[in-house]
Amino acid sequence: MKDKARILFIGDSITEWGKNEDPEGLGIGYVRIIHDYLKTAFPSKNLEIINKGIGGNRATDLQDRWEKDVLALTPDYVSVSIGINDVWRQLDNPDMVQVYPDQFEEILTGLLEKTNAQLILMEPTVIEEDVNSEGNQKLIPYVEIVRKLANKFGAILVPTHQDFIDYLKSGTTYKLTTDGVHMNSAGNMLMARSWLQACESLLK
Repeated sequence: MKDKARILFIGDSITEWGKNEDPEGLGIGYVRIIHDYLKTAFPSKNLEIINKGIGGNRATDLQDRWEKDVLALTPDYVSVSIGINDVWRQLDNPDMVQVYPDQFEEILTGLLEKTNAQLILMEPTVIEEDVNSEGNQKLIPYVEIVRKLANKFGAILVPTHQDFIDYLKSGTTYKLTTDGVHMNSAGNMLMARSWLQACESLLK
């Protein structure tokens, strides 16, 4: 990672997590863990971490604010975590206009095409801590789209969904979320670990 680098995280409430109450604007979630790790592991590097998560966001919301919240800030690295609400709204608010996989892919493709930065794409995590939940089944095509776009754009893929599924399949009963979607401290640690491991080549 360059000695002077701006790393921007954008996403929904999982990324936002406490940002608005934090004087540093980082929150208490996975972005904070990544920030603290990078700051202590590489104290000589001038790293700026920006959290642009907003609760409830779907791909359409990122599209509306990409120019102001990403491009205008000229980041060196852009980490994108989106997709949970695109699926969750299909379950908890089926009467609203939905973002289905084809539109999700079209929007993300357009955003990534205009972004001159090292892209880091995080798979959407989980909806309920049950591998076979309806939400996790509906997430599959969105996860596959993120993987496809990571390959297409030469982005670093953070296998967050796969790491959560592997954890759930381990048989442990220790929870990672507060409500099936929003992370507790363990869930945030898993996300941060997944990100740091995927981005290991950047950190040298």
